[in-house]
Amino acid sequence: VDFGGSDAAMTDAQIAQVSRGVILVPTAGGAVTLAYNLPGVTNLKISRAVMGGIFSGQITRWKDPKIVADNAGVNLPDSPIKPVVRADSSGTTFIFTNHVSAVDAYFKGRIGVGTAPNWTINPIRGRGNSGVAAQVQRTSGAIGYVELATAKQANLTMASVQNKKGDFVAPTLEATETALASLTYPDNFRVFANDPEEGYPIAGLTWIMVYKKYATAEQADGVKRLVQWMLTEGQKLNNELDYTKVPESIAQRAIQAVNSEVTVGQ
Repeated sequence: VDFGGSDAAMTDAQIAQVSRGVILVPTAGGAVTLAYNLPGVTNLKISRAVMGGIFSGQITRWKDPKIVADNAGVNLPDSPIKPVVRADSSGTTFIFTNHVSAVDAYFKGRIGVGTAPNWTINPIRGRGNSGVAAQVQRTSGAIGYVELATAKQANLTMASVQNKKGDFVAPTLEATETALASLTYPDNFRVFANDPEEGYPIAGLTWIMVYKKYATAEQADGVKRLVQWMLTEGQKLNNELDYTKVPESIAQRAIQAVNSEVTVGQ
């Protein structure tokens, strides 16, 4: 294996275990939607408090006063909320729990941030984004977190989510770009959109991870060419696939880092 990919960046401790060294290369940005199945309800709004309450078990019915307060004029059913989460470890779960933990202290203490947290709410589970989407699609009263591309492909109904500024924002590419544009990228490119002020708030980056040292010049040069393509010509495909582009200045920094740090060695 010459490279890997994830929506959850490697930690310093994980990188320290790789003797050949690692460079994190941001390749795209994306939104994690709250997709739901409530027949007749097409414009659901989910506040910060409600989101944390649903996925920590504090809010269990669609007629809960907190949900009703944000959705004036919407005919919400008096039925159970059925949360849907991932059955497998996933970067999508990391992005979602990272955001919810940033805005809801109870959720942070009870569930916390992770790629496979210990859910205490006995949720419905689906494997992969497509598995969660399928569970939401077939379950009346369900709500689950699904990446934007998969939610659109499955034609799911998606909630508008409240951001730090207080606005309820639909998950669009433009709103996701707004959220990610505010980030400051450190030298290792590991940055998270915990709680952006504006734009769609549940957003994150995806990275590829490349070694700093390869056994052959062919491998090292191949990785450099791959990164060069992904962060130049390849960026044109991001929007078509419902992902955002990496800011051009950051793309150039990442290309430079790979070209200067990837070498042949053991």
